[in-house]
Formats: sequence, C-alpha cells, structure tokens
Amino acid sequence: MASYEEVKDVPNQPSTYLVDVRNKTELAETGVLPASINIPLPDLEKAFNLPDKDFEKSYGRVKPPIDAVLIFSCKAGGRAARAANLAKTLGFFNAKAYAGSWTEWEQKQGQ
Repeated sequence: MASYEEVKDVPNQPSTYLVDVRNKTELAETGVLPASINIPLPDLEKAFNLPDKDFEKSYGRVKPPIDAVLIFSCKAGGRAARAANLAKTLGFFNAKAYAGSWTEWEQKQGQ
C-alpha cells in the first residue's frame, strides 16, 4: 500500500508512476492528483500492452519499465487495489494501491 506522504512526494520521484484509474468524468468533477496520469481501469490492461511509442503518445509519459514503482489511485481505494493486482499479473512487481485515494487526498489537502 502507498501512503499519503508517498503519493504527495511523487512529483519529486520522476521514476515513480502515479496512475489514476477513475474515468474522465470523475476527474472533471473532483480534480487530479499532482503528477498523475489517467488510465481508466477498463483500459489499463490494454494500455500496459501498448508498444512503448503508442503508450507515450496516448498518455504523455514513457511507458513504465517492468520494475517501475506504480501507484494506483481511484476515488476510495477499491479500483486502485484491483488495478495494482492487475499490474502485478502483467509482471509489474512494484505495483501498489493508494488505499486512501482521492478521498484521503482531498481530506488531507484541506487541512
């Protein structure tokens, strides 16, 4: 599991990927986590199977290497956990979920 502090530090960790798996309408309603890329959960497996060049073109970031730290976020943690499990089945052994996801982020940012 990834902590709030770890997610907050992602902009300072260029090799870490923060992937928000919410759909675009949710992002429009709430906002986005700093330094995150959006890959909705239903598109995740297809995205990670794209050729490197196509991934970068689609998501504006180099495709993560298999050993990259991947942190997944959603609204409350459920989809993030499913995304981390899916990434692990695809071979990304450093995949983890941000359990608090947007709900915790928004709460702590407001303090």
